[in-house]
Amino acid sequence: MRPPLRAAATLAAAAALLTGCGSGDDWSEPHPRPSAVGTPGPGFVDRAAPPAPEATATPRPGSWSGVHPSKGYRVVLLTSGDDRPTKRLVTAVEEWAEAEHVDLRKVVADHPADLLPTVTRALDMHADLIVGAGNALIDPLATVTPNHLSQQFLVVGAELAEPTANVTAVDWSGASFRGEGLGMSSTYDPATFTPARCAAAIRAGVAAVLGGVTGIVLWLDEHAG
Repeated sequence: MRPPLRAAATLAAAAALLTGCGSGDDWSEPHPRPSAVGTPGPGFVDRAAPPAPEATATPRPGSWSGVHPSKGYRVVLLTSGDDRPTKRLVTAVEEWAEAEHVDLRKVVADHPADLLPTVTRALDMHADLIVGAGNALIDPLATVTPNHLSQQFLVVGAELAEPTANVTAVDWSGASFRGEGLGMSSTYDPATFTPARCAAAIRAGVAAVLGGVTGIVLWLDEHAG
């Protein structure tokens, strides 16, 4: 049997180790307001006459590449579905987060009954940005987002039919799902969800959110992908 004093010392050391490892990842602590590092290139959006809410803007390919999130950007990747388009979107977000040193956490809805509770769980994490990937999430997001206007959302590879100012989307011909009530677009084509286009989607969308150009749809048809 371990002597009581030795056991107590061991437990104290273990607790200190756990606290040290986790202290930098505690999202309950406040942190500096996120900002854009760098500026968009010509042709991203016209800042003198920014797009109106719910408008569609077509940024010049690559005009977003000079924009990066500030250190400590907290992002929740909210996803549902194991189809190839969703998997490619998820991979693109994860690779972007790694490259940009983003503090990324992933929340997955495995079953239809989990969709709304999963969105709520993502909200409870108080991220700087919630990124949605997967068509199954569109209707739950349309239900929840108008009631949480202080939370920024980014939808990649789909869009909400009537987004509020806190919901930005990145879409293109071949994607553009807008919810079950509207059905699948006649131009939907999973082959358009290429790794290059999905990577462009997350970078362009984040550039818009960090720049305060929200509540719109960025259309990436001009991106070769």
